[in-house]
This record gives sequence, structure tokens and C-alpha cells, in this order.
Amino acid sequence: MDKIVALCKRRGFIFQSSEIYGGLNGAWDYGPLGVELKRNLKDFWWKSMTQLRDDIVGFDGSILMNRAVWKASGHEATFSDPMVECPITKKRFRADQIEPQSGTVYHLRAVVKTKSGATTAEPFQVLVPKGKPVESAQKVMRQYLTVRGYAETDITEIHSDKSEQVENTTLFNAENGAQLGEPKVFNLMLKTYVGAVESEDSITYLRPETAQAMFVQFKNVLDVSQKKLPFGIAQIGKAFRNEINPRNFTFRSREFEQMELEFFIKPGTGPEWLETWKEERLAWYEQVGIPRAKIHVLTVPEKDRAFYSQGTYDLEYEFPFGIQELEGIAHRGNYDLTQHQNASGKPLTYFDEDTKEKYLAEVVEPSAGVDRTVLAILCESYDEEVIKDEESGKEETRVVLHFAPRIAPIKAAVFPLLKNKPELVAIAKDIYKTLQPLLKVTYADSAAIGRRYRRMDEIGTPFGITVDFDTLEGAKEASTSATGKPIAVGEKDTVTLRHRDSMKQERIAIADLPAYLLAKVA
Repeated sequence: MDKIVALCKRRGFIFQSSEIYGGLNGAWDYGPLGVELKRNLKDFWWKSMTQLRDDIVGFDGSILMNRAVWKASGHEATFSDPMVECPITKKRFRADQIEPQSGTVYHLRAVVKTKSGATTAEPFQVLVPKGKPVESAQKVMRQYLTVRGYAETDITEIHSDKSEQVENTTLFNAENGAQLGEPKVFNLMLKTYVGAVESEDSITYLRPETAQAMFVQFKNVLDVSQKKLPFGIAQIGKAFRNEINPRNFTFRSREFEQMELEFFIKPGTGPEWLETWKEERLAWYEQVGIPRAKIHVLTVPEKDRAFYSQGTYDLEYEFPFGIQELEGIAHRGNYDLTQHQNASGKPLTYFDEDTKEKYLAEVVEPSAGVDRTVLAILCESYDEEVIKDEESGKEETRVVLHFAPRIAPIKAAVFPLLKNKPELVAIAKDIYKTLQPLLKVTYADSAAIGRRYRRMDEIGTPFGITVDFDTLEGAKEASTSATGKPIAVGEKDTVTLRHRDSMKQERIAIADLPAYLLAKVA
């Protein structure tokens, strides 16, 4: 993971937000390559949802909404996590995400002097992993007393009242073994005020999810789109959550982007559509370079589902830091439309022309994280290969990102073999200008051609196009073009096409490049 993070900064995929000021935890900026990768991913999702299907329309809701929306949805009252705090480091953790530990718990008691000169007992518990001595628990106890305001000279005695063996407990800080505080409710929504006066009446929130705007506007979208059930509303947008403990690079952030679909269905058809969308989404991830074998489908048990969920699948990816959720697919029933209809007093029912019935539609929601998917693609694509240098014969390590061509930030790089040969440079620049309006390409002429290839491999560019002397003088031997056409000896206006993954090189006519590349990155 450290290598991927370093590559992201070195090559301009992702930077720490506000880095020159020490950064801001849980916030990230996408650099020149990262924003292209992210844009390509979102564009492919959007195309898959709204262009290649007749039953889904697009939508873009506002980040700020009337506070009544969040009251009706239940977010203001219940959108929270249990939080615990380490009394020594003051770090806060989600209580349901504490790493389980095993070892010996020492119930310690310290006799200390107070400012009045009297003595008092301070109890504290410390977990010591197997193999560590009791003295390590006493060291943690001294740190706790220091935080409590006692000097070393105030401590007259530390002893253990008892000890016990525990397995898989989550009551202690994994970093130092200190006993964690009692869980407290922590609201995840970021509050703000709308208007000139900060008052109770002007409170709203930065949206913690994109879904609610689609529910609130269900009737308007239904009327203008003239769709019949089943149909969906798709949206890509920013969401904000005041995470207790952002971590694992961009995986858990306070500002993130979602790709969400609310697919409205007839009552009673939810289980069928839940299965359908599970398969649809698994197939989609394969198309962006994440194989189905790397995705674990978790059937979320009822006790772990949202109370309104009638069935949920989590699609989980094998990240370097563990198997974690990539996308949730939930059958939400008609909970959301019911809540907003009751709270607003406005009808959100659907009139079924076939059965002549009015009813509230149910919904199946595939909800994917843009940033998590980008991170999964980076992890899946990253590779280190030991290869032999063609000139020196020495072994070297090639770092390569095996992006699916359709989402690669740069689709092709154009090179003149030598930058001091004007005739090569002129043709290379003409090719670059021809391809530039069609797809994202780059031009590079500095360093040896092998080093240029390596640089493009490291940023995941699928194709390298080299203008060489065969381009000018004609092919020195007959071959088959990358398109399957024959190339005769002496044929001019062909270039070397290098494939990133295999490093195979073959010739192709300059005139065939646009159609060939567009087909490969579609």
C-alpha cells in the first residue's frame, strides 16, 4: 500500500489536501492523472446507466437541502456512530471498528498524592499482549496518570489487583493497550448555516449521501421523463461525513463522491431486482478492470442491515489493508418515499396504468463510492515485474499500472525515436494533433525511448506510438499490422505500436491509428 501511495503522489494521481499547511485528515486532491482516471470511471458508469439503458434517467441534486429533508429521512436523529476515546492519546475510534485483541488484562491501581497531600487510589485497566511483562502495563498506567495531571513524584505505588486472560476483546486501544472510554454517540453530518444569521432556523447540513434528493424529486422526474415502473434515477455527486477516524488513504474520507442509482420498482418485485442488480454490478466492475474473483459478495445479515432494508448485498474488494466494502446494493422497500410523503404532505404515489392502482414504489439502490473504486483500480492495476533490459541485458524492475484501456488517464503516448531528427518530430507531432481531438494522448521526446516507455508504463498508458526510421524509409521486412492487414517491405507511413502489458511491438499504418485506438478504448 505504501508503494501505491508514493506512486500516486510522485506521478500526480492523488495529493494530500492542503499539504503545504500540514494537510487535512480525510481530504484528498486529485492531480492531473488522478482527475482523468476518476473522470473516465464516472463517465463509464454514467454511460452504462443512462446511455446504454432505456429505463434510467440522470439527475444532479444540490448539496444543500432543506433541513426538513434530513429530519424526515431520519438522518438528523440517527445518522451517527458509536465513538470511543483513548484517555492517553485522546484518539477517537468507531466502537464497531476496534481491532479485536487477545492477551492479559491487568486491573491496576495506583496510589497517588493529591495537591492537598492526601492519597487516593486511581484504578485503570491495561491489556498486555501475550509474551509481554506486567511492567509494560505499569508503563501505560504511568502515562495515564501523567495525562490525569500527576507528576512522577506523586506516584507512590502501582499494583495489580488482579489479572485475567481475554480473547478478541474490543475494549482496549490496539496501539497501547489502554482501556478505552465508554461509547458516545457521534453525529456524522457536517452542520452549516444558510443565510446571514446563524440561528436554529438557518441550520442545514452538507449532504451525507446523494440519495435523498432523488427521493424528494421522484414525482417531478417521473412526470417529465414519462417513464413507467420499473425505472431508475442515477446521480454522481459529492457527499460529506464527519468520520471519526479517516484512514486507509482515500478509502474512508470526510469528503467523497458517490455513484448512486435509485431503481424504482413495483411492490413485491424487490428480491428479483436485488439479484439482477447484483449481477449487473459485478459485470460492470469486470469492465473497469476488477475481476469478479477479487470481489466478495456479502449477504448482509438482518441484524447488521439498516432497519428499513429488506435485503442487502455488500460487494467487497480485497484491498491490501483487508477485505472492505466497495459498493452496497440494498432493497430499501418504500421507506424513503413513505417518510417524505408523510413529512411533506405531498403525494409521492405512482399510478399504474396497467392495474389502475396507486401505490408507493419500492426501490433497489446500488450505491458505489467513486474514490473507493478508483483506489481499488489502483491496487488491482499496480504491478512490479522483473525484466531484462534489451540493450544492457541487466535485470530491472518495471513498475506498471495495468489499467483497463477505457479508464486509463492517457490512452496513448506519441514519441519520435530521436528528438534531434526534425523529420521524425514533424510526423510524430502530426500524429499527436490528429489523435488529440479523439482521445487523451500525450507527446514525449525527452530521454531514451526505453525510459519513455517505462514512464508511460508507470502511469498506465496502454499504447506507445513511435515514429522511427522505418516510418520514413519504409518497412525493412514484411509483417502483419496490428489491424491484421499485411505490411509489405518498403511500405512507408507506418509506426511502431507498443502494448503496455505484453511490451509487444508491432507496426501499424498511421492512417489506421484513430480507428484502431478508438476501438480499443471504447
